[in-house]
Amino acid sequence: MSEITITNANSTHKTLGSTCHLCSLSNLCLPIAVNNTEIERLEDVIKQGKVLDRGDHIFQEHSPFRSCFAVRSGSFKTYIVTEDGEEQVTGFYLPGEIIGMDSTNTEAYSCSAKALEKSSVCEIPFEQFEDLATKIPTLQHHFFQLMSREIRDSRQLSMLLSKNTAEERIASLLLSLSERFKRRKLSPTHFRLPMPRNDIGNYLGLAVETVSRVFTRFQKTGIISVQGREVTLNDIEILKDMIKRSSSGCQSKEAKAN
Repeated sequence: MSEITITNANSTHKTLGSTCHLCSLSNLCLPIAVNNTEIERLEDVIKQGKVLDRGDHIFQEHSPFRSCFAVRSGSFKTYIVTEDGEEQVTGFYLPGEIIGMDSTNTEAYSCSAKALEKSSVCEIPFEQFEDLATKIPTLQHHFFQLMSREIRDSRQLSMLLSKNTAEERIASLLLSLSERFKRRKLSPTHFRLPMPRNDIGNYLGLAVETVSRVFTRFQKTGIISVQGREVTLNDIEILKDMIKRSSSGCQSKEAKAN
């Protein structure tokens, strides 16, 4: 498959030579049951390994929807621009995760996606992928699973923002990242935060000062250790207990209301 170069007004996006056969993340963004012949058909569709610098956009809100993008390396954030012209972060994406799934039933992207660091993606032109998925049952099933995960993640975000305290919101975010790193066969208790604290605050509906205070409080009590963006979850069970207590409290209030 030949390499491609995509340019825009801000930058030139290079490409990396790669194949789905050799990619260490293929078990996350492709169904394991796909055989070699079917993978070759996928490689004819997928445009692999475009490299973006920090701050580059893969796509912007309201631009025509054409493709989804699998993160190969680095990290991304998605955001919308509010009526007041403010940026509202709606999600963070790590290697093996697919960006743009929430726009598959629309003609335009519902948000913008920006690289948080030097990153690379594989572009999946949706019309061609959708046509191929109807011919490869395992691929179609995997696509539905990805859609289901997208819906679940949106629901989890709503629950995250409904939690009463900053501690509960940050605990939920740390546990979510832990689970996602674990899915990549990486350490679930020691990882680097891909996003700055102002983006964490924006995403969670908290002031950046509040985010810093909670991290400091967690560190002083020994729940986590923090060195810059490097985080170690020293007691993941305490973080889980925070969420359980919050969920139990919400259920009790609902029961009383009924």
